[in-house]
Amino acid sequence: GSVDEDNPPRKPVMHAANGLFVDQGVPTGASFLDTLARHYGTGVYPVDFSNEGATKPAIDAWVSKNTGGRIKEAPAKYDPDNTFSLLNALYFASAWSEPFDANATSDLPFTTAAGEEIEAPAMHNELQMKYAEGTGWSGVDLPYADGFVMRLVLPEAGKGTADRPAAAALTAEELTEIADTFDASPLVSVRIQLPRWDHKSSFDLRKVLGSLGLVRTLNNAEDFNNIQPDMKITQAAQAANITVAEKGTVAAAVTQISGMASGAPAEPERTIDFDRPFHYQIVHVETGLPLFMGIVADPRS
Repeated sequence: GSVDEDNPPRKPVMHAANGLFVDQGVPTGASFLDTLARHYGTGVYPVDFSNEGATKPAIDAWVSKNTGGRIKEAPAKYDPDNTFSLLNALYFASAWSEPFDANATSDLPFTTAAGEEIEAPAMHNELQMKYAEGTGWSGVDLPYADGFVMRLVLPEAGKGTADRPAAAALTAEELTEIADTFDASPLVSVRIQLPRWDHKSSFDLRKVLGSLGLVRTLNNAEDFNNIQPDMKITQAAQAANITVAEKGTVAAAVTQISGMASGAPAEPERTIDFDRPFHYQIVHVETGLPLFMGIVADPRS
């Protein structure tokens, strides 16, 4: 369920769910359903995709329930020709280990990815956290109350190029290097300036997956015969949002894939000001698994 977003809980809430909506008129592979139930805890819901008036509200209700009401509708446009829709939802809410003082928040300059200098509400705090530096970046692990951190990575000023701006997405190699550097970093006293932000995003994942070389997989019906006969992927979409404020963070995401059967010791104090585009991740400390990641190119949108 949802939480009081103005007062995120001290004990982090992390909810993940999977749901599979299948057309009751099309046979779905028993081994596929068994795998989903055994290993992914996926609920299976037989529906009639030709009946949009009944099926779309059922899918949207599942999305809303499993994202704490932060996402009201499935990210992919409803298509009555689909015969299955697989959804994954993730919801996170937690207070900071040491909340920011709202009275200390003030409007300060932030240079957006477009090079525009704006005024944005900037939060301030000083506490013990991991501080790390690498080639062209510095960052911190800002702790939540228990078991999670927000990993904030600030590219060095002026490091962007026309081909690859500073706010460009991090590569897998860069993410690994950053994680390894943080693993080896000690706790230090850090004075941090961080903007508030409340962002929403949506993506057509078919374009993303296609750019990763999965065009053949997306369009080859034979690859999915174990799910439904002569099935091909028709839609892949994601919607996400995140609110970061003085008391903590609330975030949600839902991914939808649809198809159709065509048949330590004291250290010197550090200061880090996030006054230009930066990267963030919400990381589970014990496993190092990032639940959410994104870029703040402009705190306003």
